Parts: sequence; C-alpha cells; structure tokens
Amino acid sequence: MGEEGGGRSCGTTRELQKLKQQAMEYYRENDVPRRLEELLNSTFYLQPADVYGHLANCFSKLAKPPTICKVVGRNVLDGLGLPTLQVEIFCTIQNFPKNICSVVISTHFEVHENALPEQAEAEEVERSEAVSTAVQWVNKTITEELRGIAPSNQAEVDQVLRTFFESKVQEEKERRQLEKGLEDQTIAIPSPPPPPPPARKKGQRQGRTDTLTEKPILPPEPVEPVLSGSMAIGAVSLAVAKTSAMLDNNPLYLNIALLKHPQEQPTKLTIPLLMVSLVSCGKSSPGKLNLMKEVICIPHPGLTAKQGVEMLLEIQKHINKTIEMPPPPKTETKKGHNGNKRSQQPITGKMSHLGCLTINYDTIEQPLLLIEGICANLGLDLGTNLHLAINCAAHELIDYSRGKYEVMTGTYKNAAEMVDLYGDLISRFPSIIALIDPFRKEDSEQWDSIYNALGSRCYIIAGTTSKSISKLLENGNISIPKSSGLIIKHTNQTTMSDLVQITNLLDSKKHIAVFGSTEGESSDDSLVDLAIGLGVRFIKLGGLSRGERVTKYNRLFTIEEELVQKGALGFNEEHTFFSLHEEAEKATMAGGPPELLEPIFPTEVMEGSAKA
Repeated sequence: MGEEGGGRSCGTTRELQKLKQQAMEYYRENDVPRRLEELLNSTFYLQPADVYGHLANCFSKLAKPPTICKVVGRNVLDGLGLPTLQVEIFCTIQNFPKNICSVVISTHFEVHENALPEQAEAEEVERSEAVSTAVQWVNKTITEELRGIAPSNQAEVDQVLRTFFESKVQEEKERRQLEKGLEDQTIAIPSPPPPPPPARKKGQRQGRTDTLTEKPILPPEPVEPVLSGSMAIGAVSLAVAKTSAMLDNNPLYLNIALLKHPQEQPTKLTIPLLMVSLVSCGKSSPGKLNLMKEVICIPHPGLTAKQGVEMLLEIQKHINKTIEMPPPPKTETKKGHNGNKRSQQPITGKMSHLGCLTINYDTIEQPLLLIEGICANLGLDLGTNLHLAINCAAHELIDYSRGKYEVMTGTYKNAAEMVDLYGDLISRFPSIIALIDPFRKEDSEQWDSIYNALGSRCYIIAGTTSKSISKLLENGNISIPKSSGLIIKHTNQTTMSDLVQITNLLDSKKHIAVFGSTEGESSDDSLVDLAIGLGVRFIKLGGLSRGERVTKYNRLFTIEEELVQKGALGFNEEHTFFSLHEEAEKATMAGGPPELLEPIFPTEVMEGSAKA
C-alpha cells in the first residue's frame, strides 16, 4: 500500500510541474505583463474596484455562455387570493448558479360571482390540484430536462416542454382507459333493470318539455379538457423567454418580436389598441340586465395609450359620481315618467374581479346612454374620440329548458331573435365596433348570420367560444365559429412558440388578434410585453382598478415611453374602425392620416370637464 501511495504522489507532482510549465509558456508567449500594464495604465484614474471590474469583463469573454441549471416552481396567490404558479429560473454563469428571474402565470379558471357552494368547492379543489401538480412537474422532471440548455434557445426549450406534455397526456389517457376497463368489469355483473315507466306518463312528460322548448337547440359541446398541471408548460416557457431577454439586456417585448421576426430585427413596434372595461351588467349583476358582461371603451387610435387611459379615468370618475348620487326626490320621479329617467331604482355598484364597476341596470340601453351622456358632458364624441365594444358572454345566458338566451331577467330570445337584437343595437349605437361572444359556439348558423349581417359594421370576436390555442394550431382552422378575430390568452400549455404560430396564422387569414387577460389575473405584467412583441391589434386588460390590472397598464405606459425615446414607436395603418366618419375613411384610403386622427390631449378632456 505504501509503495502504491508513493507512486500516486510522484505522479501528481509531475502533473503539477507540467501544468506550471505550460502556464509559464503561455505567460511569455502572450506577453501577459505588458497587457496588464496597458490595462492598468488605461484605468489609472479608476478606483481598484473599477479595475477589477475591467479585468472581470476582459476574462468573462472566455467563460461559457449561461445555461439553465435549475427551475423552481412555487404555489403563490393571484390577484384574487387564489392559488397559482410561480416559476423561477437559475442559470450557471461563470461557473456559479444565479437566480435570473421569476414569472407568475394566471390560471384558466373562470370566476363565478354567484356560484353554488358545491360548484365553488369543486373548482377550489380542482384549482389546488392543478397548481400542486404543476409545481411537482417543474421541480422534478422539467428542471432535469432543461438543465444545460441555453435560455436563448427558445425553440429547443419549447420542444422539450411539448414532448414532456405529450407524454403526460398519454399517461392520462392510459389511466382513464384503465379506469374505464375496471368500470366495465363492474358493470358486466348482471343486475335486474328497473321497470320502465308507464307509457302514458312518459308521453305527458314529453308534452310538458315541448311546451317549454320552442325549438330544439344543439346541446353544449363537451368542455375541452385541461390536463391538471398544464400551466407548468406555459409558465416555464415564459420564464425562459424572460431569462433570455434579461441576460441579453433586452426588454422582453423585443425578444418576443425577434422570435416572431427571426430573419430581421423589426425597426418599429406598435402599441395595441386598448380595450378597457368600464362597467359590467352581466348575469351576476344585481339588476335585470344580463347581456352586457362588459361594456368596453376603446380610445381613438390617434391617442397614446396614456392619453387614452387618462380620458377613460375621467369618464370613470363621472360614472362613480353618478352611482354615488342619492336617489332623486319624489317630485323628480314624476318627471322621470316623461322620459328623463328610465328607472326609479337608485343606481348602485361594486368593484368586480374584472377591475370595473358592476351596475344594476334593467335595460340594454341604460349603460350605453350613461356613457354617452358623460361623454357629451366632457365634450367627447362617441364614434370619434372613443368607441365601444360589448362582451355579451352569451354562453352564460342560455336557458337550456327554453332553448333561449335570457338577455334580461324574464326576457328570453331565441338565436334568430338575437341576430335582430344585435342589428338593432348597432343601428341605434353605431359607436359599438365590436361584439365579443354574441352566441354560444354551438350556434354556428347564427354566427354566420350575424357575421354576414354586421361584419361590415363591427368586429365579431370569438373569446370564450373559440378553442384553445393548441387545438387551433392542431386543426389549423380559425374560422369556426365564423368571426372577425379571436381573443388569445397565455394559459396552460401555451408556449412562446405557440403564441408566435397562432398570431402568424391569424395574420395570414387577415383575422384580428386580441390579446386578453384571464378573469383571475396575477400581478405579473409580462402579458403586455407579449402583446407588443407579437404585434396584436388589441389588448384587453380589464378595468382601471385592482392592482393586478393597473400594473399592466403601467407597464404599457413604460414600454410606450421607451419606444418613443428610441424612435421605434410605429403606427399601424390597420388601427382604423368601421364607424369613423366618411372623411376619415376617405383620407385613410388616400394614404394620409385624416385630421380626425389628431390626438385629443388630456388637457382638452379636462377643459371639457370643467365646462360641464
């Protein structure tokens, strides 16, 4: 043993001497003393710490590029205090692990204001399971799969995530088949069938159903399954994109733009047009009106995002004053019967999860007349200074026992009547330039009808009624239901590569892309960078209240300022509307911006308010 140990010691000494000799030769050949002297002379007036910084920068060029060394998933809370997923990325930089960034993804779950206790409890369990599964995926398999990959290689990262997700889908499919097989074995045991009901009673029951249903409607399509844990895929993909941007000292929106335009870096980027929710009068509101889940305002394209928001804040301030106003005295109530007041009920409101006020109105016209009157008092013209959009959320209004939509409490319309209702609404309020989800997705015939009837006067947008991004990419068909455009959201297994693909597909089909926030939002503002980098036409962030929504508007202002300072803010010629005046349309077709596109600055809005 002693001889062997002595042999190893001699070998080690010889190896060290050889390394020293190589180092001395490198030292002489590369004239290191002279280079250090030049570096020190060039930094003579710098502090020692600065000199060390210069040396570090000099030698850092010889280091390996950063690679992912660890991905961490955590269970955190979103803006409503509900669980969601946070992902952190650690990279090996100059042989040391370093925490680069974190993101929080929003869940796909809808928020039900008046849900039954059983439904709320079931969804709470489902959400909790989805987040905990995602955390496990991130902290185990995904971190192992991505270790050693450069975060700049987004395509490779997304492919790894896609392959991993497909394996999980297959596992789930096999599990369900096994469960079904076990169920079939249990059912195979014969049991006496229950006696059939008397024919007379069956006929009577059928007769009662016929009296309720005017016309049979298609049953709802099965809900598109969402694999528990799938949010891990979208969150990690976004976190890697953000990591790459930070390591390159780029804003996230620029890296996303480079993913979409890999051949050449875009010189100009545009700010999407804002869709801002002002009031909500949907199914969960206290009034009779159900149809308008969101009344949305769209500032004129000639305004900057900040100017548009300031204008809408002024309108919102007046809405608040109207709601806080005490009920009129009895002497004025009679006056109301002559047409000045449509309802004697005092208007009340509460802040919804969408960041806008929920108001108790009883007719379709009331919220629109409210905004129209406030705009008139402020010297603003609906259809010129700003436009409207309505989120109808028709899937929430359907009464399957009647086969009709309950547009107001006790007022039902069949699908054909709904087409007429929307046509009348657009005729009376031409400032409405978009209808979101005017029907269920099953009513394909009515989607065709409304698109043919109103498609040249307003945008028909599929939101909840459209399929998930992964399904749309799989089928390549974005025309069902027939619409002018889609609302796309970054949730579940949607990667950055998927977002680039779907927006490219929408662009190629001349469809409008609306990048939308989810109902239960987080405070992460990456969504805004994604919308700008992808070059979508509209961005829908909800209302101008609640921190998780306001933080996104603030991010939008910051990016807008950055682009202006860099001279990189572009104007999209497609940012025009159907309901602009003829002069504006003619001037736009002639190739020049019309006078109507001149900005209405916040000072003018304030002056109009003072005059009122």
